[in-house]
Amino acid sequence: MSDFTTFNAEARERAGKGAARAVRKTGRIPAVIYGDSKDPSSISLEPLEYKKAIIGGGFFSTVFEIKVGGKTEKVLARDVQLHPVTDRPLHLDFLRLGKNTKVTVAVPVNFINEVESPGLKRGGVLNIVRHDLDLVCRGDAIPQSIEIDLTGLEIGDGVHISAVTLPEGVVPDITDRDFTIATVAPPTVMKSVEEEEAEEAAAAEAAEAAEAEAAEGDEE
Repeated sequence: MSDFTTFNAEARERAGKGAARAVRKTGRIPAVIYGDSKDPSSISLEPLEYKKAIIGGGFFSTVFEIKVGGKTEKVLARDVQLHPVTDRPLHLDFLRLGKNTKVTVAVPVNFINEVESPGLKRGGVLNIVRHDLDLVCRGDAIPQSIEIDLTGLEIGDGVHISAVTLPEGVVPDITDRDFTIATVAPPTVMKSVEEEEAEEAAAAEAAEAAEAEAAEGDEE
C-alpha cells in the first residue's frame, strides 16, 4: 500500500484512567500504540482526524500512519471504546505493525457479475451469509476487499471459501471447515411449470368465453 491515512498525534507522559480523563478534558482522544516487541506508547489524537477516518469505512482493516515526536509508525486499529450514551470515542488501541507482523482482519466482500448468474436471472435471491471475511495476512498486505464472482450460479448453488481466490499470503482465519459465504436462494414464491401452464390455460379459456359472450351480444 502506498497511501496511508495519517494521524498527527501528541505524546502523553502519563498513562492510566486519570491521565486519560485529563486528556479528554482538553478535547483530544487518548490512545495507545502497542506491539512489535516494543514498549507501549501513550498518545492523544485530534477528534476531527478520527472522525474522518471512521466515516471513510473499513476502520479496523485500514493501515494508518501515526506521526508523533518526529517519528512515524504504521498501525492497525484494534479497539475503540465509546461513551455508552453519546458514542463519543473515549480511548483507542492501535497495534504497531512491524516488518513481519501478521494480523487477523475483517475484509469486506464484493459480489460481481450478478447479471451472469442464471439463478438470479430467473428470480433467485442472493442470500449473503458473510458480508466480510476474517483473513490472516501481513499488516502491509491487507486487501481492501475480496471479489466473489457469481457467474454461472444457479438457484440452490452456494459460494464456499474454497472457491474464492485470495491474494498471495492471505489465508482465512477459519480453517477447519469449508464455510459458506453466499447462496442463490429460490424466490419467495416460485411457480412450477405445471402451475404456469394451468394459469395460461385458464386465462385462454376466460378470453374465449369473453369473446363468445361478446359475439352473442352482437347477434342480439
